[in-house]
Amino acid sequence: MAKADKSLYRSLRKRGVRKSFAEAVAEASGRAEKGSKKGTKALKGAAKDMRSVVADLEDRAKGGPGRRRKAAAKKAARTRKRKAAERRVAARKGAKTRAKA
Repeated sequence: MAKADKSLYRSLRKRGVRKSFAEAVAEASGRAEKGSKKGTKALKGAAKDMRSVVADLEDRAKGGPGRRRKAAAKKAARTRKRKAAERRVAARKGAKTRAKA
């Protein structure tokens, strides 16, 4: 690894990134600096992976999938309640019509 890569490697390791991933990113960084298309592509892929991890962490910090399930359950309950009210109104109307006949 080049000197710049070593500093990137150390920086990633300090932040808790696994050795194998930190090494791969540092090597890709060295290749990218030299103008290699493979290095640039690998570096962009690593950045994309890290962004998805960060997005997942932020989502979990805001409540995560449980929050969305809870919201979906509440919506379903409201829908069931509304539909039951519609059925009650229709039943009353039908009973009133049958009572007239």
